[in-house]
This record gives sequence, structure tokens and C-alpha cells, in this order.
Amino acid sequence: MRFERAAGILLHPTSFPGRYGIGDFGNAAYQFVDFLVASKQSLWQILPLGPTGYGDSPYQAFSAFAGNPLLISPDRLVRDGYLPETAVRNVPTFPQHAVDFGPVIEYKTALLQQAHEHFLTHGSDEQKAAYQQFCAEQSSWLDDFALFMALKNHHVDHEGGVWNTWPHEIALREPEAMASWGAKLANEVDRHKFLQFLFFQQWLSLKAYANDRGIQIIGDIPIFVAFDSADVWANPDLFYLDETGGSTVIAGVPPDYFSETGQRWGNPLYRWDKMADNGYVWWAARLQMCFTQADIVRIDHFRGFDAYWEIPADEPTAVVGQWVKGPGQAFFQAMRDQLGELPLIAEDLGVITPEVTALRDAFDFPGMKILQFAFGGERNSNFLPHTFDKNSVVYTGTHDNETVLGWYRNATEAERDHIRRYMQISGQHISWDMTRLAYASVSNTAVATLQDLMGLGNEARMNFPGKVGGYWRWRYLPHMLTQDIAQRLGEMTELYGRVPLSEEGN
Repeated sequence: MRFERAAGILLHPTSFPGRYGIGDFGNAAYQFVDFLVASKQSLWQILPLGPTGYGDSPYQAFSAFAGNPLLISPDRLVRDGYLPETAVRNVPTFPQHAVDFGPVIEYKTALLQQAHEHFLTHGSDEQKAAYQQFCAEQSSWLDDFALFMALKNHHVDHEGGVWNTWPHEIALREPEAMASWGAKLANEVDRHKFLQFLFFQQWLSLKAYANDRGIQIIGDIPIFVAFDSADVWANPDLFYLDETGGSTVIAGVPPDYFSETGQRWGNPLYRWDKMADNGYVWWAARLQMCFTQADIVRIDHFRGFDAYWEIPADEPTAVVGQWVKGPGQAFFQAMRDQLGELPLIAEDLGVITPEVTALRDAFDFPGMKILQFAFGGERNSNFLPHTFDKNSVVYTGTHDNETVLGWYRNATEAERDHIRRYMQISGQHISWDMTRLAYASVSNTAVATLQDLMGLGNEARMNFPGKVGGYWRWRYLPHMLTQDIAQRLGEMTELYGRVPLSEEGN
């Protein structure tokens, strides 16, 4: 599906400022939407919104359907009557420039538990009816997720609560055990359902606010799910697992220029044959949820739908493995038949074969272009803008890259010379120069990170692929979101024809 010429900003909600230690769906989020409007943007790209676990990565979530309760705004809970005002009078002093996940999780978990208790005793009839309706409408995934989280918390002291370390009968979902544990943990199960109710209530309200102002949300869907997730526990027949629930083969990528041992991701692999037998119903539900949460969705590791690297689970690295054919065109045709037009972006980075390109182009999905990858020894790189086609999305960088300023400072002199000559610049304003290069390109969609618009160095880097701990933390301070940035970006957006026609007439 092709998109009209437009521009936007990549920013995950955890990066918003605020006094609760982590960005949320409160006032700062609405102010950011207003900033997007003021700067003539029409897209806001986020990372996956799922509940995060070990390592705090949004790409390793406990569910492909659920939302992250840490993003729930306490201020909105008070406003909407889910918490008394006294609950947020004494908030711990959290770092303002970064998320300190441990203390934040401890504080917000207790606060959200208080919200649940307050709801049980003081919730209005209207609120309780809305909650019951939500539970009924989302039961296909919500029931399993809520029980999964309750069980995980109950067993957390034993190997982190990973589901295949639970007692055999509940790990393998024997009916008597499911009923027994469901009754034993009923209050906590209800709490997890309630938190999902609050998450979706707040996020969909924020999304509606953005949509009403001409801003579309670009979401993100990892191709694979985490092993320690409700998805795998509830659907073991859809994954390659042994009789104890452990993975037999796992996902990753083979050795390449960047890594001698490849990347051993550890995600369980799909039984695509089983999924095909029932019309990929689980995937259709997953994509439907993505299109509920967002207007456009980027598929991470798109090449895995053509072929994926299969690693034996007992291998310590990704060196030993094999390429296995994915579901290919049959999958996307089935999704289109069930869901209609698919507003997807294909993350087609890395070593891409002609078969992957053919799969992407068969459905007219735009691919990705990263400007940081363009400059170096290769003068004909397909990341250089003069090689682009219109049906693509160009980024200054993504959450996995250095910031533009950090990248430029760490580049070799040959790389810096290449970019200076290509753009005819001095390099003194490299972050904005790269943004201009993206916005001036022929790509239908251009996206800049907020860090680059703020001219920040690698202290603001969001993630470093393959490293665990210390990432996904960056936050900005309120004074950093300036009118000067909005005006400058708005002029650039207008100059390069990225303001939608409907907005230009206003």
C-alpha cells in the first residue's frame, strides 16, 4: 500500500517528560501531538506498546496483544476518578532525563494496584459497565494474558517465573489446573484485566486526539514473539516446542560483517504449517490488534516472511543454523483477504535477497532507507537518496542507531568527507542537514527522530542492538520541545511538499 507524501517524528511514549519516572499518556503526550501539528507533521511513529520484561525492550513483550501498564498516566487516573488525588501527592524523586526502570516499576505497580482497589470499592456503575464490556470484547486474548501474568508473578521467585518452569500441570494448561489456579489468583487476574482496560482507554483516547488533528500513528510489530509470553503459553501448538514446553529451534540471524557469531535472538519459531491450516487466524487477530492501536504498522524483520534463520535451541551462538522458507505471499494474501488493505511498512534492512524484494513489491509495501547507512566506502549505496524510489520510508536513523550527531562524531574522516561533499555542507549542523536530506528526498514518507531534531549526541541514544541493560531509557525535558524546532521543521516540511493537501488549504 502506497502512502501520500508526508513527514513525521519517531518518539516512543516512554520518552515523554513527567514526574512519574517514565513517559506516559498524560499531558506531555497531548502536548507532543500539538507540537506535531505546529510543525506540520502528519505522522507519529512509536515502538511496540506491549508489556516489557527482562531488559525493558519493547521488542520482547509478555504479550503481542496487551499494552504496557507503565504507560498509564496517573494524572489521568485521578482526573477520571480511578484514583483519589491524595494518591499522587507524594511522588518519589525520579531522574528526569532517563527511565530508571527498577524504581519506576516498583512505584507504578503499587499505584496501579491502588487504582484497582479503588475501582472495586468506588468505581461508578458506568465505569464498571465499560470494564465488563471491554473484558467481554477482548476475552480471546485477555483471559489468557491476565492468568499468565498472575501465574508469572506468583512464581517469580523461581527462575524469574518463566512459564515452562511452573508446575507441569499449569505450564501445559491442563484443564483442572487452569480452573484451580484461575480461582486461586482471581483477584490478581482481575487486576491485570483492569490495567489493560485502563491502558486501552487512555491510549485510544490519545490516538483519537491525534487522528482528529490529522496525525496518523505508525506502530511497530516484531515478527517474532518472546518465549516468555502469554502467546506461546496459550498457543503451544503454533510453535516448535518439546514435550516440556522448551523451544527446539529459535530465531536469529547468521554471522555477517557486523558479527562473527551472528545474533542469537532466542525467540521461538512459528509452525507456519499449522498456522496455514487454520487460515493464519492467530496472525489475523494480531494484525487486527495492531491496526486498532495504530493507523500504519512497521513489520520488524520483514525478510523472515520469505526465509528465516533457524538455530537449534541448544546452540550457544547463531553460527550453526539454516535458512528455512517462510509463508511468503500466501500469508499476506490471507491477511489481505481477512483484513482488507494492509497499511504496512516493510523493515527490509540487512542482507536482502531478490525474493524478499519481490515479496515486498508484490503487495506494494514501502521499504526502509536509513541515511546513516549511506555514507562510507560504497559510492553506489542504495541508501543514498539519488537511488531512492518513491514507495519508501526514509529515516535519519531509528531507535537502533546512534543519533546523527553521535554517528557523525564517531564516523571516519572518509565518511565525514563523503557526506560533506554529497550534501555540500560544512558538517556544523549535521542533525538538521540530515533531516533536510530526508525531507527533500523522493521517498513518500520521511521520519526524523526527536533526538536528531534536538541536535543531541549519543547520550540520547535509545538502543544498541544486541546489548542488554541501560537502554530504552532516554527522556526529554519539557523545555527541550521548543517553538523554534516546530517552526523550523514546519518550514522544511512545507518547502519539500510534505504537508498533506487537506492541511495546506487551512
